[in-house]
Formats: sequence, C-alpha cells, structure tokens
Amino acid sequence: MRNPPFPPQSDTLVLAGPVGPLDLAVDLPKPEVPAQPVTAIVCHPLSTEGGTMHNKVVTMAANTLRDLGVATVRFNFRSVGESAGRFDHGNGEQDDLKAVVAWVREQRPDDQVWLVGFSFGAFVSLKVTADVQPQALVSIAPPAGRWDFGGIQPPAQWLVIQGEQDEIVDPQAVYDWLETVDAPHELVRMPDTSHFFHRKLIDLRGAITHGVKRWLPLQADPAA
Repeated sequence: MRNPPFPPQSDTLVLAGPVGPLDLAVDLPKPEVPAQPVTAIVCHPLSTEGGTMHNKVVTMAANTLRDLGVATVRFNFRSVGESAGRFDHGNGEQDDLKAVVAWVREQRPDDQVWLVGFSFGAFVSLKVTADVQPQALVSIAPPAGRWDFGGIQPPAQWLVIQGEQDEIVDPQAVYDWLETVDAPHELVRMPDTSHFFHRKLIDLRGAITHGVKRWLPLQADPAA
C-alpha cells in the first residue's frame, strides 16, 4: 500500500507498517495557536495490558503539545486496534515507530521530530533514539528495571517525568538508572502520583509544558 500524505487537518489514517497496516491519529494545533515546525510522535503503554493510542496519558501529552503549537502523531503498535501483527516484546514495536518517524520526515522534512513515550512507549522510544536521532525526547514513567535499556543514546533535550507513588514502575529504579546514563536530562518527580497519573493529569500537563516550551524553535517575542 502507498502511504497517505500528511493530512492538512486533524484526521485518522492508515500507514504501511513493517508487518501490515498501522493506524494513526494526526492532530494539528488549533488555528489560533501559532504553529511550530515540530511534529511529536507519542507512543502508548504496554499493548498486552490494554495500552492504545487513546490512553489518557498519551492523549493528555498530545493535547499539551498541540496547545504549544506542535503537530502530534499518535499510533497503535502492532497487534493493537487496527494495526496488524503480533506483540513483539518491544522489538518489532521499534520498527513500527521507525516507520512512523520515516513517514513524518518524508512528509514534513522541515520539521523537528520529537518523541514522547509513556511506560512501554517510553522504552520503545528510548531504544530507537540512536537510530532516528530525534531533536527532543519526553519519557513518562520509563519502565527501568522491567525492560533492557542498554544502548540508548538520548538527545540533549530530554525530559523524564516520574510519579513518586508509581505502583507499576519502581521510582527508585528509574532514579538509579538515570544515574548510570551519560546524557543530560531534566527529571521531574511528581509526588503522590500513581503510574496512570490518576487525578494528576493537569499536573502532568504543567510538567510537560514547563519542560519543553524552551525547546520550541519559534519563541514568542517578549516585547509583543
């Protein structure tokens, strides 16, 4: 199948993935928000535990970026929703993400590409950074200690957000892992926050906004 063009307005579409169709949702900034030359690809949590591109943390992250003028692409990894294939423990899912990145770069060659991942999606996005070299990375509750994080090469612009009461990802394992990573990063520890950010989504929005707004290529004129 031939890949579709990047839509001129928010839409859902199907991309040719490595093992068959991948379903995507593209969301553009609202007309009143100045558009940034950035497209952010947002990756969902564990496929076998009900993770999809419609997860509330994924959609909150995407909506937060849209409010900053960033176009976003959410997609379902293989075996989820209408995306073909079987769960592949993060290996084939890396190929899925690479396919989406390649399509975005073909369609929007002047845009920066940012990667955003929640939980399993954070693992997958971290693992592809050496190959796809995004300009920025946001890792929300990266599952350190649960998956092999060896060989990652995060970009210089890297934000990590971790709930202090995460019942699925051990927060201390995340902090200990970050101590071993030879890469600059900003760590935001969110107190009284569970893995799925129950009753903390507005705080998550604030953490993302504060963390990434300085990365935006087009900064507002302070004199305006």
